[in-house]
Amino acid sequence: MSTGNEAPATWLSQDAYDRLQAELDEHIANRPAIAAEINARREEGDLRENGGYHAAREEQGKAEGRIRYLQELLRTAKVGAAPTADAVSPGMVVTIYFDDDTTDTETFLLGSREIAATTDMTVYSPESALGKAILGGRAGQTCTYTAPSGADIKVTVVSFEPFAG
Repeated sequence: MSTGNEAPATWLSQDAYDRLQAELDEHIANRPAIAAEINARREEGDLRENGGYHAAREEQGKAEGRIRYLQELLRTAKVGAAPTADAVSPGMVVTIYFDDDTTDTETFLLGSREIAATTDMTVYSPESALGKAILGGRAGQTCTYTAPSGADIKVTVVSFEPFAG
């Protein structure tokens, strides 16, 4: 039964999936080295004034957070080309124009930070103000969103197509 709260699927090319898996494997392989660094710093004495110890613990926390994130992403990601859709969705290349000026266009990929590593194209998150505004939009549909500066910006969806990777 669907509750409507499921996040949209994250589509990754096989190349992106393989790179993220390699990064995950590297982080996991580096765990013993981080633990050894923490132990070596702990041996230096008073932990309250031991900057090396605290830096090593912080590095461990960041690495463990990234490991958990990558494990979940790779567990739930779909590999291959995103299916064609009749509305803007994550994993699509979208072209918009701003404020009724059909010559002021921008083309970008609506997707995650991980997808950004696989392309030179500008990437906007579906959770960004622009991403939320156009998500589910169709060609010719006009949407308004509030930019981080506080300005209301009007955009019209020109076209969208699945990202070829």
